[in-house]
Amino acid sequence: MSELQVELVLDARNGVGESPVWDAAEQALYWVDIPARRLCRWSVADAALTEWLAPEMPACIARLGNTRDWIAGAESGVFRLSPGAGGQLGFQRLAGVSHAQAGMRFNDGRCDRQGRFLAGTMQMNMAAGARVGSVYSYQGDGLKVLLEGFITPNGMAFSPDGRTMYLSDSHPSVQSVWAFDYDTTTGTPSNRRLFIDMNPLPGRPDGAAVDADGCYWICGNDAGLVHRFTPAGKLDRSLAVPVKKPAMCAFGGAGLDTLFVTSIRPEGVDLSDQPLAGGVFALRPGVRGLPETACLY
Repeated sequence: MSELQVELVLDARNGVGESPVWDAAEQALYWVDIPARRLCRWSVADAALTEWLAPEMPACIARLGNTRDWIAGAESGVFRLSPGAGGQLGFQRLAGVSHAQAGMRFNDGRCDRQGRFLAGTMQMNMAAGARVGSVYSYQGDGLKVLLEGFITPNGMAFSPDGRTMYLSDSHPSVQSVWAFDYDTTTGTPSNRRLFIDMNPLPGRPDGAAVDADGCYWICGNDAGLVHRFTPAGKLDRSLAVPVKKPAMCAFGGAGLDTLFVTSIRPEGVDLSDQPLAGGVFALRPGVRGLPETACLY
């Protein structure tokens, strides 16, 4: 395990801090707190936190075109989020989703390198272990099912050239990451193969990012680690954070050389050994990330 200084960006106390996205124009980090139904923004200039309350739980976000709005996967579909003054948030449905069961929502997601918004769904009762999760693609004309049969689809990321898609299932009974060939013209994944078996490694595979070298960073939930894997699937290093449940990581900062990490603050658990659970952290691992693609549809 590599030793690296970790900076506390914000003692956010998020229930489930997810989907961090760096906004270069604003020099700000956005993310969501899923159970609190909040879109959050932290600005580098003044370290100020701004929050907007949504009518249902947003789980993953991406910039929407050249606007200051966001596209989000939530409970009942994909929405356009329009942050306004005074905490006001416009919430416009772009596409509804027909879940396989009640009690489901979107989970992890992001845009591919061509600007399609992809996101997976999950049963919120993870203890049920139901393989009812699907991965959808949004291209402006509704939601298209790309992949099915997941419990908790997570860890979505794309190689620098966009031709490899990564996807995990973070459920304790699976804990695997797969790689797919990705057709950048049609937005279709194929040739699914095991990329990482995380069962023998510390932590469940949660949210992920890819750096400029093509290496895959993924949060080791329950282990307080962020792992870096080479494009060949070899564990390169593991960085510690001061909480047990890092949720997702994203590159940001002026040089895209800061790795931001959001985390989870579980309820009903003794947090005396991790008082910063639910916080947002920053590491400088010595590599640069890639700009996130906005949704272009």
